[in-house]
Parts: sequence; structure tokens; C-alpha cells
Amino acid sequence: MMSLKEKLDKTRIPKHIAIIMDGNGRWALKQGEGRVFGHHKGVDAVREIAEIAAEIGVKYVTLYTFSTENWNRPQDEVDALMGLFVETIEKEIPTLNKNNIRLNAIGNLKSLPEENYTRLLNTMNQTANNNRMTLTLALSYSSRWEITEAVRKIISENTKEELKNIVIDEEYFAKHLSTNGIPDPELLIRTSGEFRISNYLLWQIAYSELYFTPKLWPEFGAEDLYEAILDYQARERRFGMTSEQLKDEE
Repeated sequence: MMSLKEKLDKTRIPKHIAIIMDGNGRWALKQGEGRVFGHHKGVDAVREIAEIAAEIGVKYVTLYTFSTENWNRPQDEVDALMGLFVETIEKEIPTLNKNNIRLNAIGNLKSLPEENYTRLLNTMNQTANNNRMTLTLALSYSSRWEITEAVRKIISENTKEELKNIVIDEEYFAKHLSTNGIPDPELLIRTSGEFRISNYLLWQIAYSELYFTPKLWPEFGAEDLYEAILDYQARERRFGMTSEQLKDEE
């Protein structure tokens, strides 16, 4: 019997997978532990999924790590998350380099505590030459913040007269997003059984395939990733066209 991995069509692996990692706290509570314990286990899941994704040929993985709204969580949880971030980020450099994975980050990074920001930049610099896969952490991120920030950038870099003459089309606008240079995700995965996007990559996922799983993030492993990709590969991506039009183009 073929394994899920063997069933994958290697010619149709999504180039970019975005993931909303949800359920760390609920998983911990199921184990009779505090929420922070779940976040620690969530780091293990990140490591496994990043390595597996790189192995099967995914070029970009973007993880919703900490939203702008997460700052409103209980202070002790926020402090623990920031502490875990500091503890983990540089420790993962050997693993990232071993797997030839470049670390990237998007979001309002300067809102992070100074030590977190400094260590993040250090890890990004030390993995900058890796080219097998780019692992992007969305930190202090929200789509509404990103889109608003893009508008600010466009206004600030042009005079009033220039603004009257430039053509602000989709391509021009996308270049001012924090994901500039990264292709839009073909597949968005959300764990924990929730059916919402939570202010994540709203511009970029306009034509992404959405996959929701009841698995909590610390439980999400290689087989779950293969299953999500197989589901993606079974879908017909029409981009507004009909099935007949797609067949005519083949």
C-alpha cells in the first residue's frame, strides 16, 4: 500500500504554503498543562513541518506566528511567548543551515522587544545565503496593518504631483507589501478546526486553496501535511475561468 508521501504528485507540489498555526493553548489544556507548554510543543511542530516541506520541494512556507491582536492576550502569556522566541530563534540556526533554509520575517517587527528584534535579525543574517526554502515568520503582523502600511509607503515616496500620474495597479501595490518578492500562497492551511482567516495575508490569498483541519498545531505532523497537499492536488484551480476553458488551454 502506497504511503501518503508516495501518493504526492511531485510535479504539483505547491510552491508556497501559508499556515495559521492554531491550537497550542487548547492542546496544552487537554494535557492538563498551562498554555505556555503548548507553545513550546508548537515549536517542535514548526521544526518538523519546515524540514518536511523543504524535503518535498516546497519553496516558501509562511507561518502566522504572532498577530498584532495577540498583544492583547494576558500579559504573562505574551511575556512567555516573547521569552520562548528569544530562547528558540538563535538555537535553530544550525538546523536551518543544515536544511539550507533561509529565515525571513514580515510584520511590524520594530514593535517587538529590542532583544527579540536583534536576535531575529541575527538569525536572518546567518541564514541569508540558504536557498532551498524560505521560512517566513509573520510577527506582530496583520493584513490590515500591512495594507495600511503599503498605502503609507506609496504616499510617502511620491509627491502630490507624482501621485496624480502614477498608475496604482495590483502589481504596483503588491510591491509595497511586506511579501514583495514572495509568490502568493497556493495553499493556506489552518489547524484547530476554526474556519476563519484571522486577518492573515488577505491580499495574497485571493486565489489560494483553503484547507482546514481539526488537528491542533502541536499534533500537526508530516502525514497531516501530506494529506493537505493531496487534498490541494485533487482540486481544480480555475482562477475565475470555467473547467472547459482550462481544458482548452491544455
